[in-house]
Amino acid sequence: MENERKEIKKGILLFVLISGCFLSVLNQTLLNVALSNLMDVFDVTATTVQWLSTGFLLVNGVLIPTTAFLMKRFTTRQLFISSMLFLLLGTVICAIAPNFTILLIGRMIQAVGAGIIIPLMMSVILFIYPPEKRGSAMGFIGFAMIFAPAIAPSLAGFIIDYVSWRWLFIGLAPLIFIVILLALKFLVNVSETEKSKLDFPSVILSTIGFGFILYGFSSAGDKGWSASIVIFSLIIGLLFTIFFCIRQIKSKDPVLNLSVFKFKVFTLTSLLNVLVTMIMYADLILLPIYLQTGRGFTAFEAGLLLLPGAIINAMLSPVTGKLYDRIGAKPLFIIGLLFMIPSMWAVTDLTASTSFMYLMIRTIILRIGLSFITMPLNTSALNALPRQLGSHGSAVVNTVRQLAGAVGTAVVVTIYTAQVTNHTSEIMNENPTASTGKIESLSSILGSGDAYFFMTILAIAALLLTLFMPKKKVEKEKSAASKSV
Repeated sequence: MENERKEIKKGILLFVLISGCFLSVLNQTLLNVALSNLMDVFDVTATTVQWLSTGFLLVNGVLIPTTAFLMKRFTTRQLFISSMLFLLLGTVICAIAPNFTILLIGRMIQAVGAGIIIPLMMSVILFIYPPEKRGSAMGFIGFAMIFAPAIAPSLAGFIIDYVSWRWLFIGLAPLIFIVILLALKFLVNVSETEKSKLDFPSVILSTIGFGFILYGFSSAGDKGWSASIVIFSLIIGLLFTIFFCIRQIKSKDPVLNLSVFKFKVFTLTSLLNVLVTMIMYADLILLPIYLQTGRGFTAFEAGLLLLPGAIINAMLSPVTGKLYDRIGAKPLFIIGLLFMIPSMWAVTDLTASTSFMYLMIRTIILRIGLSFITMPLNTSALNALPRQLGSHGSAVVNTVRQLAGAVGTAVVVTIYTAQVTNHTSEIMNENPTASTGKIESLSSILGSGDAYFFMTILAIAALLLTLFMPKKKVEKEKSAASKSV
């Protein structure tokens, strides 16, 4: 097996995969800033335009659980090139979309491509790198996964302000085409395929289960938890997900092998992944709301505030990957959370005069913390598994992240909305002569601070959970034992 690993030109393979990952993640986050602009262009409501994000998330969340089967059935080249072709086709459709429906269809096609790429990359790294070098390789993937959303708000804000929303897609299409050409020339197959039958009942159960859960949480942020559609979606989603899990446990050849949770380190890192992802996604939603609704900054200015921290995060990712290989996961997680907790607490008492520089420095501190956690978290989870469970572990890690992102966004928007309503009535009682604009701005600022207090509690809970992680020596022994399973 070591000979197999040596024969593969890892550098060029990693470059092609990372390029695809970068464009996939960039495409996923590029549209967030453009939603208000697209509401005016296509004359649709906020609830309707939100489907460009919700629909993308749904397709992604539904597809990811099947990636373990796809990786078993198809070659690396077939899967990667197919996913990039879906991304290209969807991008072209979006670029020429004459109406909102066509734009949404294009977005869904893009999501099919994007859903496969990250789990595929993680599985490839498991195959071509020995455990002691995976941290460094995952660090470079982290660079792509973090740098793309880092530049997306500023880039999208600039394109919308100075060119046209269509250039968000027109500019992406030739880059995707170049990656496809590179893949055709340099990408090699890293694993053997096997004849495996797809368990369609499992796919239907997971599609309905994960689909309804994601839709329920995504809708809760907008419609509120008491809305009948939200309650109905979550109940249906949970029931079908339970049926899906029972079927996987009983199956001899499951679509998603849940025995990965028998490994303590994998289970702990999955729980930690939920908390960290909730915090990360919530901050990406909440800070722009505070800046734009509470303070009146433009989308471009909000993007510029986020940019330095995210660039530092991306640059640190390969460094923390190498540190993971040297000292293990636990010290990195503790360091990361000791940066994250103060950065959350620092924005619990936001005011109308909180300086731009203060917010930028706070965001840099948060992003330094995240760089010590995000990719080491994935590496630690996958290193805890025997090799034959690698693709299943990768699928589970990415499914957990999608669900946590949807849950985190919904929960923080709900807390923010509820607190804004409370603060609005308080301000009106205390100062009946205040203008509507002043009341809205002040209640938005206070609501943001309350939501950040909840996120501080999540960060403290993550730190407590980290204390149960084994040290590097124990982790290595567990990893060695799992490889012999």
